[in-house]
Amino acid sequence: MVSDPVHIQGRILLLTEDPELLRRQLAGEDLPLEVAGSLRDQISTDEITPAFICYHYDEKLGDFPYLGLKCGEAFPVKEGAVRAGGFAVSVAGKRRGKGSSREASPYAELCAGIRLVIAESFERIYRQNAQNLGLLTSTDFGLIERIRRGEAIPLAEFTDGLDAVTAEIVRRGGLFAYNAARLRGEVAPPLPKRPPRPMTFAEKLLARHAVADAATGQVGLPAVQPGDGLFVKADWRFSHEYVTPMAARFLEQALGRDIVLRDPEHILAFRDHLTFLHHSMRPEHRAMGLLSVAERLKPAQEAFCAKHGIRLHGELADGSGSEGICHAIMAERYACPGQVVVGTDSHTPHAGALGCLAFGVGTTDIASAWVTGDVRVTVPPTLRVRLNGRLRAGVSAKDIVLHLLAQPIIREGGAIGHVIEYMGDGLRDLDTDERATLTNMAAEIGGFTGLVAPDEETVHFIKVRRGVDLALEPWMRGDEDADYAHTLDVDCEALGPMLARPGDPGHGVALADLDGLVPIHIAYLGSCTGGKREDLRRAFEVIQPAAAEGRRVPEGVQFFVQCGSEDVRRFASEHGWIAAFEAVGAVVLGSSCGACINAGPGVSTRPDQVTISAINRNFPGRSGPGQMWLASPATVAASALAGRIVGA
Repeated sequence: MVSDPVHIQGRILLLTEDPELLRRQLAGEDLPLEVAGSLRDQISTDEITPAFICYHYDEKLGDFPYLGLKCGEAFPVKEGAVRAGGFAVSVAGKRRGKGSSREASPYAELCAGIRLVIAESFERIYRQNAQNLGLLTSTDFGLIERIRRGEAIPLAEFTDGLDAVTAEIVRRGGLFAYNAARLRGEVAPPLPKRPPRPMTFAEKLLARHAVADAATGQVGLPAVQPGDGLFVKADWRFSHEYVTPMAARFLEQALGRDIVLRDPEHILAFRDHLTFLHHSMRPEHRAMGLLSVAERLKPAQEAFCAKHGIRLHGELADGSGSEGICHAIMAERYACPGQVVVGTDSHTPHAGALGCLAFGVGTTDIASAWVTGDVRVTVPPTLRVRLNGRLRAGVSAKDIVLHLLAQPIIREGGAIGHVIEYMGDGLRDLDTDERATLTNMAAEIGGFTGLVAPDEETVHFIKVRRGVDLALEPWMRGDEDADYAHTLDVDCEALGPMLARPGDPGHGVALADLDGLVPIHIAYLGSCTGGKREDLRRAFEVIQPAAAEGRRVPEGVQFFVQCGSEDVRRFASEHGWIAAFEAVGAVVLGSSCGACINAGPGVSTRPDQVTISAINRNFPGRSGPGQMWLASPATVAASALAGRIVGA
């Protein structure tokens, strides 16, 4: 149990926008809050722990927090600086921890000595990961001076406003301690007692999967509402190689080596993120020994899966790629309407396009779920996005999401922790692959997940991809009079192609409003967001005339195409798409994540390089040191042929 009151001894690090002020703190100076100036907003987990740091999955991570933090144009935090500075509190602005679900970020902070993180607002997964690890969180900036005075803080100040389950996890010092007590029968989550009420589709999914009795496995409650704390049974639990070894280590430390996993036939693992790392690791990272560190993840994952009988979708025998990205394979082969799917990646909502509740969880969550079969959830509010009217020709789901990300309510964090449910006439122009782009990028919106109620298109998708006839059930949609927290209306007929300027997916700009010529060095078509069948088809329609005329991408431009799965690659090859891409000079890579995670061909190598990419996020350093623009697959293809950013 956490001591009450809480005594926090150590220095306070203010993550300011001014790099010199940050350097002064790291050198030993303590700054008053009013002197620190503007705090950094929207710090991503890519900045807290860049991807190459996450090859470590032990206490060594404590040498690296904030290594990728960009202040102005500088990166002032160096290896070991936070740990050496004796900091116990870290303070930032809005939307702290956006982006990837990597628990390595709060774990690195914890290992560096941080005991409390303060921010104006937190991204949902980051804050949940911190709570699971026993890292305290708060939005109360008044704590700064109280801690500097040596004042002990009542534990209740860190649990105020939390649901009962989360509050007890905080009191016990983390999720493992809570679940150990739960498995011993010492604690039981209080069940919400709600009379039947109109519910959104997400609320129905959670109510039907709520664990009513852990001992008997009984699930289902009459109703839930936002704010209720629950454990919900997961139909599928998956992890990739970045997380599996750390989760296995956490689990064995907490419960011992002789653990038995619950329903291992419903646990999946993927080797998809680092398949091509050896092609792109920067020389300075090789010099740090990081390639050998990263190469340890693969056998560690394989050993854990073999020990517990877990299905591993791994690398191809010929070394040309992987079976596919976890999100692509989950949608193509596993996820079904009405299910709950959890995975160790912020883009797990990809599968929400099929009418299931799919959401990202952290390392501790998945490790616990391997044993219990369930995950804890605070029932989220729902933000309804109505796609009004029909989309214009050439406008895609990626354009819709980039438009949404530029909206003030999203930029300011108004959708944090919400279910983003899409509905309206505009969905009729989007097949399941395109809908998966909408739900996938709920992560960038800051949402709990993205969701589309299943319909005839869903039935068609499952029939074509899996050969399975599916019958939808009447309950699989929200009630007419359900309560939505917000509604965003999109005028689809007025929407044109969109871009996101470098630095953040929320830096949206209409392609028609782009000022001047923007020459490019790299065009990348791939990732879970941009490597689906429909993505490649739309890009092929742009490329085909050039291929027929013998035109190629300009000299000095590299064009990479990478499918989301081998199923997609085979389909694209059979339909002549791959041949057309190669005819214009594209390099077609094996299926994998690759450049999206800074781990494969297609990453930039110099700060002056400009990339246009179909991936989902462009945080500083995400895919190399260059300047990355986000765009739809069609815009990426057209820009590759033109050598500058243009529309299709």
